[in-house]
Amino acid sequence: MSETQDKPAAAAPSDAAEANRVHADPAPIKPVIAAKAAKRANASVIGMVIALLVCVLAFLPIVLMNPAPKSDGYRPNVNVSAIAANAADVAGFTPVAPELGDTFSPNYARWDSGTASGVPIWEVGYLTPKEAFIGVVQTRQANPTWLLQQTKNAPVTGTRNAGGQEWELRDSGKDTRSMILVHRGTTIILSGTASLDEFATVAAAVVKSAASAPSALP
Repeated sequence: MSETQDKPAAAAPSDAAEANRVHADPAPIKPVIAAKAAKRANASVIGMVIALLVCVLAFLPIVLMNPAPKSDGYRPNVNVSAIAANAADVAGFTPVAPELGDTFSPNYARWDSGTASGVPIWEVGYLTPKEAFIGVVQTRQANPTWLLQQTKNAPVTGTRNAGGQEWELRDSGKDTRSMILVHRGTTIILSGTASLDEFATVAAAVVKSAASAPSALP
């Protein structure tokens, strides 16, 4: 027997050990940023922040010197006198067009033929200086049921003198009230959420307007 044959063969590594060696996960590699590169990156970010602050500080005085304009809200341009004159022919009377200056702002003025209620009316709505509302309604075909509807069934609580006339006051006690006047052939109702002093101002202007117009036709 040869010398080569007498020596035992070296033990071969097992299949499992070989598999573990081949498939072992490599150690994770951590990215490393050079110190100079990191310093440049930080400098760029700081520069952007400083530039933004400079822009804000530059425009801030302009904004402060030019505040946003205050808005009183949209108020339509309603020519009450002109609309009343146009409605006179179909109304059978001259609708009131109270002159209240610039403090009371009309937001509508129209003739309603009464298709729904059965009572044709002239109506104007006013926004008051205290941001409340007063509506003026005038007709020559008033009836008790219609009056209750217009005043929301509010009880009669007294009278108020305005414009030299005694108006009937109806107050629901819920921030809404009405003043009623039968004058020169028509019934005039003021209704809304305004205070009594603002009601008195509108009522006086209504009486003055009605006095300057001919009486309603029979």
